[in-house]
Amino acid sequence: MKRARSTNQNPKCDSPGAKRIVIVDDHPLFRKGLEQLIHSDGAFAVCGEAGSAAEAMEVIRKLHPDLAIVDLSLPGANGIELIKNIRAEFPKLPILVLSMHDESLYALRALRAGAAGYVMKHEAMANVIQAIHEVFSGRPYLSPAMAAQVITKFAKTSSEGESDAVERLSDRELEILELIGKGDDVHHIAKLLHLSPKTVETHRAHIKEKLGLKNAREVARFALQWTEARSV
Repeated sequence: MKRARSTNQNPKCDSPGAKRIVIVDDHPLFRKGLEQLIHSDGAFAVCGEAGSAAEAMEVIRKLHPDLAIVDLSLPGANGIELIKNIRAEFPKLPILVLSMHDESLYALRALRAGAAGYVMKHEAMANVIQAIHEVFSGRPYLSPAMAAQVITKFAKTSSEGESDAVERLSDRELEILELIGKGDDVHHIAKLLHLSPKTVETHRAHIKEKLGLKNAREVARFALQWTEARSV
């Protein structure tokens, strides 16, 4: 299949030897910095970018890239949903997650959805080139600490009912629980996740039901204790 030219002006995108990459992140400055970092390796060319899940699907359909780098917090559909959509339409396209969200919370969910690797944004400068090479070599990429945690998790069955309850939350509910635990209020969470406050309140109600809590205050207390326990 003949692939479209890039949606940016990088001449390397027309080189048959360069691996073509699309970046999906809603922060233009971060996309630009990541693009410059990726171009420090002559084997790669960033040929397209998108700021939302819907835009990402359009760019991927147009360019047929060799790799998609996806953030988890996006306007509209979140990154996990986007990964599932990409996987459904382009089953052979590798996806690398680059996110500010705690790897220990989201890496397994991202891998289950179809991602090939997970890098936290604050580690991107050091690890993203290595992660891209690993993914192109057909190997999943996780940080060494997360890889050890995954092995430990599969080696022993958790006996904590609290952890099991949190596992039942949807990806978006988990994201909101994490932010509540950090002290963010409904309006700030709505702004961060590009949602309406009413939608955040609906998700909080679902969290309350799934965790067997009585009211928003108990949700906040649980979220705070859960966040503190995870940071020890």
